[in-house]
Amino acid sequence: MSGSALTVDATGATIGTLRLSGDRLSVTTAAVDTLTVQGNDDSVTSSAAMTSVDVSGDRATVQADGAIAAVVVRGQDNVVQSGLGVGSATVEGRGNQIR
Repeated sequence: MSGSALTVDATGATIGTLRLSGDRLSVTTAAVDTLTVQGNDDSVTSSAAMTSVDVSGDRATVQADGAIAAVVVRGQDNVVQSGLGVGSATVEGRGNQIR
């Protein structure tokens, strides 16, 4: 998905690979396996676990109710939150939070 200031409600969808490219993008989904976020002020919410999350940009928020196996974050003030924990995390930049 690319663009600016878009909101997608995919609460009934299971997504294999989701790539966001742009600013102020918001996606809510039942599940996403592999997530890549490139941009600023983006948000993704998933009701399930994720295999990998790769964030490059500033002020992104990623929320998974399940576990996240691997996280890579580059940029500033990003938040990646998992309801059941994060396996491995690589963090570059400042103000980033992995919970």
